[in-house]
Amino acid sequence: MTDIKPVLLLILDGFGHREEGDDNAVLHANTPNLDRLKRDYAYGVIDASEQHVGLPGGQFGNSEVGHLNIGAGRVVDQDVTRIDRDVEGGTFGSNPTIVEAVDKARGHALHLLGLLSDGGVHSHEKHIHEMIRVAQAAGVDKIYVHAFLDGRDTPPKSAALYLERLAAVLADCPNARLATVSGRYWGLDRDKRWERVEQAYRLIVDGEGLYNADSGHAALEAAYARGELDEFVKATRIGDAAPIADGDVVLFMNFRADRARELTSALTDPGFRSFAARQPKLGYFATLTSYGEAYRNPVAYPPQSLKNSFGEYLASLGLNQLRIAETEKYPHVTYFFNGGEELPYPGEDRILVPSPNVATYDLKPEMSAREVTDEIVRAIESRRYHAIICNYANGDMVGHSGVFDAAVKAVETLDECVGRCVDAMLAAGGEVLITADHGNCEMMHDAMHDQPHTQHTLNHVPFLYVGRRAEIEPGGALKDISPSLLAIMGLAQPPEMTGHSLIRLL
Repeated sequence: MTDIKPVLLLILDGFGHREEGDDNAVLHANTPNLDRLKRDYAYGVIDASEQHVGLPGGQFGNSEVGHLNIGAGRVVDQDVTRIDRDVEGGTFGSNPTIVEAVDKARGHALHLLGLLSDGGVHSHEKHIHEMIRVAQAAGVDKIYVHAFLDGRDTPPKSAALYLERLAAVLADCPNARLATVSGRYWGLDRDKRWERVEQAYRLIVDGEGLYNADSGHAALEAAYARGELDEFVKATRIGDAAPIADGDVVLFMNFRADRARELTSALTDPGFRSFAARQPKLGYFATLTSYGEAYRNPVAYPPQSLKNSFGEYLASLGLNQLRIAETEKYPHVTYFFNGGEELPYPGEDRILVPSPNVATYDLKPEMSAREVTDEIVRAIESRRYHAIICNYANGDMVGHSGVFDAAVKAVETLDECVGRCVDAMLAAGGEVLITADHGNCEMMHDAMHDQPHTQHTLNHVPFLYVGRRAEIEPGGALKDISPSLLAIMGLAQPPEMTGHSLIRLL
């Protein structure tokens, strides 16, 4: 297979397409390389949200969903869609894992952990609400909610709405109450910043908060008075302490794995040593979805099989591939791109470039993009790989900060890096596909609420083919990226892929 044309896929995370220039970091940035490539090569836009990626209508895409769809070459029915279907159909409480959790919680306490919002990226409030109702109806005596506030996939000061909705559910469920409140910055880390996780752990497990409040509303008002937005609300105990005791049951209600893993490890891993942790002898610990093969706990919605993803298919043909990203997006370009497979396929190499250790990425909008680019150029020049898959995190991670000038600098850094990658790949006789998994940094201000826009968007994403003369077929989606890559490599796509190539060679 020496005649296969090598390809480079650059996934610019959170880099959407939006025509309006207001508060659009992509259009405000100086991007000579991307401008030239869009002018000289085939360019189009594709869908990356809602039903096009297996999500409910009105739901924007995210990195996990995006990479699953890209790697699978088909629309992947997302976990949130499966769970929503059961909640709306009244069958959620019949799920065997939910039934077992409720049974084991009788005579003890049931602790529900989860991100409390309707952002739909890591969790959804209606799943938490339904779990409270199910446990109340089943006669569980003590139901404690440990709420992480969002402000990242939702507006930065929107938590009052979600706390109000939760309070309405709790009013009808006398055995349940809100026990703790903290921002997702603390308990839902994914970059081994254990000092953050420890603060949330002490609050939830030991009942030791930095602050106390009588209600969720009072906790939020006090946090705002301290200058903390939803994401950064510090550990606050609500009412009397409700620590996790031996025999208690814990359900983690996040359906996305990456930001739930560290707290799960602290709660369940007997060998956990990242900070001194009192691990209660839990009666039962379960999660809505699988958080990975390293976590052996019961799962309410096990992963679906995705045979012949892009990576698996290349491996079956004996081809070499490289995955590369910095820490923040490494799981997405490996685990999620491979359809939930933890281990690399034969011939698949992986390079992890550490993300900078800063509090928020607006402080270093370049992140580690240049270091990632150095590795890509070396890999291209090695002539070892038939396919290189890279994620650049800047557009998403800096976009989440809501700081416009930083997002502009992030985009300009990406433009520089894209230029280097394209030059190296063309010199090696290869071709490049540039796209994104979802939008973010192209909309940096929320005009409706007159505040920074820190969440993802429903916007299209770019689809830029740098290679032979071609045009891009309209109406595509993320599912069409892998088939497009295979087509320009000169390979037939496997029957499991239902997407199709969007590239029409002229």
